[in-house]
Amino acid sequence: MQLFVSKLGRTRFAEAWDLQRKLVDLRRHGLIDDVLLLTEHEHVYTIGKGGDENHLLATDRELQADGVDVFRIDRGGDITYHGPGQVVGYPILNLEHYFTDIHRYLRCLEETIILTLDRFGIEGGREEGMTGVWVKGEKVAAIGVRVSRWITMHGFALNVNTDLTGFDRIIPCGIFHKGVSSMRKVLGKEVPLEEVQDSLTESFCSVFGCTVSPVQPEQLHERVRALRMESAER
Repeated sequence: MQLFVSKLGRTRFAEAWDLQRKLVDLRRHGLIDDVLLLTEHEHVYTIGKGGDENHLLATDRELQADGVDVFRIDRGGDITYHGPGQVVGYPILNLEHYFTDIHRYLRCLEETIILTLDRFGIEGGREEGMTGVWVKGEKVAAIGVRVSRWITMHGFALNVNTDLTGFDRIIPCGIFHKGVSSMRKVLGKEVPLEEVQDSLTESFCSVFGCTVSPVQPEQLHERVRALRMESAER
């Protein structure tokens, strides 16, 4: 399968969420191939459809003062944090071309991250009964997805150089007894985001059996606009 990979740079969550929804619609109608978006978000908390707003510990006034957005969104899972220094991946896939099994899809996303960490000398793994990737008992990557008619959206967030104090204002993923970690925390040094994005892409393609076709964000946005206009005119 061909996989278009676009590195969006730093984005606000609302912008990336809107792009995802447009891509999902195009993928559902067979107008585009599979896409993997890689980005780094401005500070934001997102709460999944089954999430508990009480797991957000900061007040609205505190968040507004710091310019931090909060969104309740249509993925699974509880609350999580996105911010600078974190690589967020949004695969837009038609699972009918791979396997129609959501649990297997989640395990494949975990495996993608575990393979990536291994490339940097970090041993990542799973915790029984929990989704995500862990290092020494602390969560280094969160996963939350939505699958509709076997088209995927949302995805994973890997803490690379993330300021982990962003997690102090929440109970991450509703888990009270586990901490969070980052690649920088484990390795004791900054890790180039570009290298992590490239390793994630290689690992993703290894797990899913894809062939990468890089696409610039401007080209992707233009393609989306053109296809949506064509579709509206029919």
